[in-house]
Amino acid sequence: MDLSQLTTEIRAFAEARDWLPYHTPKNLAMAMSVEMAELLEHFQWLTPEQAAAVAHDPARRGPVEEEMADVLIYMLRLADVLGVDVEAAIRDKMAKNALKYPAP
Repeated sequence: MDLSQLTTEIRAFAEARDWLPYHTPKNLAMAMSVEMAELLEHFQWLTPEQAAAVAHDPARRGPVEEEMADVLIYMLRLADVLGVDVEAAIRDKMAKNALKYPAP
């Protein structure tokens, strides 16, 4: 996955629709939260086994993939607006997590 290319494509999509005035950090974070809730809805009340089975059920997996894409699109858009290098932020956080939670 090329995050830089995806970010460029997402920005162009928003620009072509004149959405940039609405893509404030607050609005993007709120929109991402809504999409995350929609993702959670697909797993609400499922047992762990039923939730894992979603991966093998095309009728259920497709909508889950769409919600996951929505969440990531908003995350990348938010990072773009804030000037955050997502790859660097992830690598930094993983390094911190490795120190905080060392492997046995």
